[in-house]
Amino acid sequence: RSLLHRASFSETLTMGIHFCKPSTMSLADIKADIKALVAEKSCGPIFIRLSWHDAGVYSTGKLTGGCPNAAMRFTDAGEGTFGANAGLPTVALDLLKPITEKYVTAGVISNADLWTLAANVGIEAMGGPAIPTRFGRTDAASSAESVESQVGRLPDGDKGTDHLREIFHPKGFTDKDIVALSGAHTVGKCHADRSGFDGKWTEDHLTFSNSYFTEMLAKEYADEVTAQGCPQKACKKSGTIMLISDLALLEAPYRETVELYAKDQEAFFKDFTAAWVKLQENGCEGLRDTL
Repeated sequence: RSLLHRASFSETLTMGIHFCKPSTMSLADIKADIKALVAEKSCGPIFIRLSWHDAGVYSTGKLTGGCPNAAMRFTDAGEGTFGANAGLPTVALDLLKPITEKYVTAGVISNADLWTLAANVGIEAMGGPAIPTRFGRTDAASSAESVESQVGRLPDGDKGTDHLREIFHPKGFTDKDIVALSGAHTVGKCHADRSGFDGKWTEDHLTFSNSYFTEMLAKEYADEVTAQGCPQKACKKSGTIMLISDLALLEAPYRETVELYAKDQEAFFKDFTAAWVKLQENGCEGLRDTL
């Protein structure tokens, strides 16, 4: 089951978006529309998950290939049918649909670039760092351009440190990068009907901060099994949760980085930005700074 299971809080979009000619559409316009959508629908977390699962299939280990190509748009087969991606082809893309129709249909931006940008605008809108976005990702033409499976490519929330290394090291990430990327759990929540896990990681789950690390260190968690049979850790006092893969970061050598980020949010933001940009660009060639 996937490590990142983000959620929005409404599946019905009421925001009005003004359509204009492609020649007048700018990157600033797209960002403004995304920011307005995130503010109205609290959907920043699910956009993070969308970008992560689109790009996170990349690997150079036993499995090779994979890149951010928006293959989840297709639900006849492939990535759009992966259990790890439950809710993304429906909830996330339904939320993003008006912006997609305005800009992707007009040929201003690709779906894959829009998903990347939506996550990055969402992170900043929720109080996180400003993430630089480069453009030029090519959209998959069909589900046939998906990777073969989520297994070995996307991390499972019910496994420990060996599994995390097996997933992240072939993507070019270090142990420190694993901790930084896991910090995205500072926002969002797990939905039992999508991942089997249930609950939010942090008390203020719509603010991007270092609270994932501070709460992990400060709280006591007990074993819990969800209604779907998934093991997780729960803090009864706060009503928050951690996955087995989260609390695995309290083991050496990860714990040192957890403690650093709990004390120094700026250090977390800096390291997260570097690792996140790498994740979003893995498998891509010829990216540019402008649309």
